[in-house]
Amino acid sequence: MKKHIIDFEIVENRHIHALYSLLVLRPVNATLPEEILPGQFVEVAVDNSAGTFLRRPISVNNVDRENGTLWLLVRRAGDGTAAMISKRPGELLNLVLPLGNGFTIPAPGQRILLSGGGVGVAPMLYFGRELKRLGMNPEFLLGARSKNDLLQIEEFEKIGKLHISTDDGSAGEHGIVTTNSALSEKWDRIYCCGPLPMMKAIAREARRIGADCEVSLENMMACGLGACLCCVEPTVKGNVCVCTEGPVFNINQLTWED
Repeated sequence: MKKHIIDFEIVENRHIHALYSLLVLRPVNATLPEEILPGQFVEVAVDNSAGTFLRRPISVNNVDRENGTLWLLVRRAGDGTAAMISKRPGELLNLVLPLGNGFTIPAPGQRILLSGGGVGVAPMLYFGRELKRLGMNPEFLLGARSKNDLLQIEEFEKIGKLHISTDDGSAGEHGIVTTNSALSEKWDRIYCCGPLPMMKAIAREARRIGADCEVSLENMMACGLGACLCCVEPTVKGNVCVCTEGPVFNINQLTWED
């Protein structure tokens, strides 16, 4: 798939949480690439942070073809991401996109669960919207520390049924997402993105109920092109770069232990 280097103007910087901002971007003197798949990511140049030398990988949160915009859900994790979310509407960000491989589209009629925790909810929104556009009915399993930490709930509610867990019980079921009762139901396919312990636990539950499962890994991806080798992951076929072979993997490709 062809890669593009494009300047994007920030149309909106919506601070949706103390740690998160939704950046709505529109390409400058260009159009959005035709093929941006759910599960792919972009590499963002950070030009207003003196100590940030490498681009930052950010999942595609949504592609709004009608308005010609790209959404990025950014968590403030360090100087680079803090500089990104400090930018104002009208300022520019330079992106390399689209990068990596996306999620596998399920067969019609399958029961589908999309699970996200923390900033791992980001790719699930775009994926859910695409599945709904294709006539499918995905459901979502979302987790957070509290009701106030749940992200983009209104957007997810437009797509499908929600199953929610919060650590303090302030919304949905009380407990971590991997103990949610939804995982005792029958699913044909489960997709997951979030902290590594969460993804491993979801993978175990998927195996237990016989569901096919794909996870989106969040290894450090400094270049996005397989050159720097920062994101190497062991698989059943040997070590691979997550940025080029993933970030989406079927759990049967990984060397995770049950």
